[in-house]
Amino acid sequence: MVQKIVILDFGSQTTQLIGRRVRELNIYSEIIPYHKYPYGREAEEGIIGVILSGSPLSVYDKDAFRVDLDRLLGRVPVLGICYGAQLMAYSLGGAVEPAPSREYGRALLEWTDGTSPLLEGIGQGAQVWMSHGDTITRLPEGFKVIASTADVRFAAFASESQPVWGVQFHPEVFHSTCGMQLLRNFAVGICGARCDWSAESFIETTVAELRSTLGDDKVVLGLSGGVDSTVAAVLLARAIGDRLTCIFVDHGMLRLNEFHDVLAEYKKLGLNVLGVDASDKFFADLAGVTDPEKKRKIIGADFVEVFDREAHKLEGVRWLAQGTIYPDCIESLSITGTVIKSHHNVGGLPERMNLRLCEPLRLLFKDEVRAVGRALGIPDSLIGRHPFPGPGLAVRILGEVTREKVAVLQQADHIFISGLRREGLYDKVWQAGVILLPVQSVGVMGDERTYERAVALRAVTSTDAMTADWAHLPYEFLASVSNEIINKVKGVNRVCYDISSKPPATIEWE
Repeated sequence: MVQKIVILDFGSQTTQLIGRRVRELNIYSEIIPYHKYPYGREAEEGIIGVILSGSPLSVYDKDAFRVDLDRLLGRVPVLGICYGAQLMAYSLGGAVEPAPSREYGRALLEWTDGTSPLLEGIGQGAQVWMSHGDTITRLPEGFKVIASTADVRFAAFASESQPVWGVQFHPEVFHSTCGMQLLRNFAVGICGARCDWSAESFIETTVAELRSTLGDDKVVLGLSGGVDSTVAAVLLARAIGDRLTCIFVDHGMLRLNEFHDVLAEYKKLGLNVLGVDASDKFFADLAGVTDPEKKRKIIGADFVEVFDREAHKLEGVRWLAQGTIYPDCIESLSITGTVIKSHHNVGGLPERMNLRLCEPLRLLFKDEVRAVGRALGIPDSLIGRHPFPGPGLAVRILGEVTREKVAVLQQADHIFISGLRREGLYDKVWQAGVILLPVQSVGVMGDERTYERAVALRAVTSTDAMTADWAHLPYEFLASVSNEIINKVKGVNRVCYDISSKPPATIEWE
């Protein structure tokens, strides 16, 4: 059985980072909503430790998120982070109050208990990152302080009788320089994790689970041309062979020549792929639509409809597989109910499809998906591709989507991506593309006044798509691309470069 550290999500924007950091230790972690913990089933589930995440709420709020600590504590080691620590302190009889001023940013541990297993190798002067408006002012009976900063007396604490710890800082963030050591101390030193989770072990476990779950059933998978659906397809093919049928839909908003080029690549991999041109339907349904969420939902609904139609042509299909990954799930709906943006491949399927959903990559981050793909032997020409949104260029066209706009954007995008490859910059960038802006600008071309479209280049660096920084591409390269787009793409006379990071912006504009 795979060991796992479970992170109970109370709505913090850094919850996913906790999971990422634990996985960097080659330990499998799983994020689940705080109210869905399987009390009493730790052994059956392989749970060896629990981490309580932060939250935007206060523990003394009427509607604060809570867990049943009586049923949780004592069964497996528990670590509370920020809100998680405050929740334990408050619920067990301590005191949590609003801090005199919001405690945010770098802090140094002025004192640490050198005997605490949680703080092994972490001494005085270690830098941590604070981000809270409340603070613990009194510990519950039977607990002791194990670390303090100049402003936070109870920066870390521990139970004197149970394997329970709490920290008011965030060890998962980059600026907590001792954070990985603390998480290692908890997961390995305290919980006894074996550190044996890897891409290879994921493949072995997932293939076995797929064979058990799917049995002799047939599966239809929606290929998009991207890394995620490609890896999902090859993984499923390894598990069930020719009982997998892949459908690659051309919604008319893929990159230039991508439908035919990628379809050929899939057939080289030995996948059973059907190519479907459904572009007329997508463009018709998107006519006149400008709202980003409506566009995504229309495209998602159309995908479902196309799959439904094509799946009914296949005899005995009972499952629809998708390349959904963790960031898709996290962005689509947080535990607080706040939607960042919807993803066309996330959510329940209409009952009329009569197909069950299979998402073998649902708990992987993008870099983990690539590692799994390489372990499966998928060539770098597919695995090394930049992420590309499921709705395609539709979410890179601000405003109404038309064939004419897509044609313009395909040409500009092709120039940008080809330039990145030519100059050896493609693999140094996480994701890149061009956005067609809903504005026109005055220009001068051939001694004549023009009034044409503007486009924005977007290129970012990242590791998991949860955060991203704009790529600092050479000015000479940007100038060259701008010149080539303006000279070769009819209808464009201005090129901009997007230098916003995520957060506060998202990678895509819509």
